Amino acid sequence: MMTVFRIDITSWTASFRYPNLISGVQPTLEVPPLSTILGILNAASGQYLQHRHLEIGYYFEYEGKTFDLETIYMIPTNSAGKPSNEAKSNVIQREFMGDAKLSLYFKNDAILDYLRNPYYDILLGRSGDLAKVSLPQEIELTEVEQATKIKGQIVPLQGNFLPGKIQALPKYFTDEFPRNNIGTEPYTIIPYYTGDFKTNLTAYRDPTQGKRGVDIYFHDLDLSRHD
Repeated sequence: MMTVFRIDITSWTASFRYPNLISGVQPTLEVPPLSTILGILNAASGQYLQHRHLEIGYYFEYEGKTFDLETIYMIPTNSAGKPSNEAKSNVIQREFMGDAKLSLYFKNDAILDYLRNPYYDILLGRSGDLAKVSLPQEIELTEVEQATKIKGQIVPLQGNFLPGKIQALPKYFTDEFPRNNIGTEPYTIIPYYTGDFKTNLTAYRDPTQGKRGVDIYFHDLDLSRHD
């Protein structure tokens, strides 16, 4: 058994864009990347956090998804590489998810304090995806070897090779301008509606998630040093 804190974050809409996909139709990732999770923690704390040792798991689900039309404004740069004053508008299709829920699992009391009283608004994606943070729960999760209920999560591809969509995703971003990716690597994206399958992962089961419980994979992060 492992005792952890769980906090649920819910929103009417959510959208997590594919990295480096700028123009054309904008699909959404069906599970947020680690960089989004750590961005939520930064927003809650009101500062850029240096994570020397962070164990965190999460689960994401939603009720449905569709496309909407969105007006964007493109600002070209001038010959000196600076933004010009001539913005051009364009209409694109953007995919979004409805009635979304993100559950965070962690042991760190400091994170708990940040999320109890967030410094900035908490978003599940873009500025319009305003979210509500629930009161924390202290729960016990059962350790499961060869977990079979990995879903609503991302898992590193290397060494695991699980079925799902494969996408290179950053773990974090620097706090400099322009921001740079930190720790980009391939991950398997496993949506919440995926059926059970056998893995070699050790995870921790939350029987209250999904229809028959979900096995939560914990990411062990050290982002205090990066190239």
